[in-house]
Amino acid sequence: MQQGKQSIRFEKTPYIRSCASIVGKKEGEGPLGSYFDKIIEDPLAGEKTWELAESQFQKEALTLALKKGNLEQNQLRYLFAGDLQGQIIGTTFAMKDIGIPIFGLYGACSTAGEALSLAAMTVAAGYADEVGAITSSHLGSAEKNFRFPLEYGNQRPKSATWTVTGSGAFIVSSSQGSVRIKGITTGVIKDYGIKDSMNMGAAMAPAAADVIYQNFQDFDCGADEYDQILTGDLGSVGKEILIKLLKDNHYDISKNHMDCGIKIYDDALQDTHSGGSGCACSAVTLAGYGMDKLMKKEWKKILFVPTGALLSTVSFNEGQTVPGIAHAVILERQS
Repeated sequence: MQQGKQSIRFEKTPYIRSCASIVGKKEGEGPLGSYFDKIIEDPLAGEKTWELAESQFQKEALTLALKKGNLEQNQLRYLFAGDLQGQIIGTTFAMKDIGIPIFGLYGACSTAGEALSLAAMTVAAGYADEVGAITSSHLGSAEKNFRFPLEYGNQRPKSATWTVTGSGAFIVSSSQGSVRIKGITTGVIKDYGIKDSMNMGAAMAPAAADVIYQNFQDFDCGADEYDQILTGDLGSVGKEILIKLLKDNHYDISKNHMDCGIKIYDDALQDTHSGGSGCACSAVTLAGYGMDKLMKKEWKKILFVPTGALLSTVSFNEGQTVPGIAHAVILERQS
């Protein structure tokens, strides 16, 4: 049912039946390495291009999520999937032979939240019993698409983030499971005039603050409602801005906020500057680390808030700003 201004509280509960996290070598060497299902050492994943490699990551993540959920491909009614590449070709070439009806999504790095939200709505409405939500990113394809090819070897400012190579897949189901999707809050686009594509944390933080604030308003709660509030990939720069914006609106999330982009890498050892980014950043962190904490009952209830910078090479080259978007998903461990 509709809840407040921008939210939905599910009366028929959708559950996360299973999930999978596939990452690259650098992510496997980070603080969360032990939580991921599979680490692919070869950044090309046996393919000829970065783009095809990303597609391979998606294929493997979906295959593993299905296996963990004891499902066959033909049992999925729909897929909601997307990535960062132009016209989401990572998803297209990953799923073109799979034969499952698919909705291709582009929410930039917020795509995991968008996919989970739409999958949950579909299941809760009774239109499907099993739905896949999947997203991916790749350092090589993202840099070539948005900035400079890796071969260029350009200098990265301290505000820059490192695109996560990997894919996260979730099976959202009507069958009762250990973790349920209790509700969602859909974000609106926020634009604070940031034009620096190397400072996406600053561009996305206002959207994250807005959707978290609206979640608190719509569900009549505060930060203490959640064991953790997990933002997507604000990095150290965006985290500071987010906390300040919410404090300005009388909410303090500093004690129970975690940013996936900060958590996934160790900057001192891995030289990732502000942190991680990319569609896979929040997806693999939730599928690996977040779900582990929920399943072990270390966390009871979390607010998952992936964030996205809505820019393209066209908009950037035309001097446009970098608008931000964020979506919030409430996940709760069953007793």
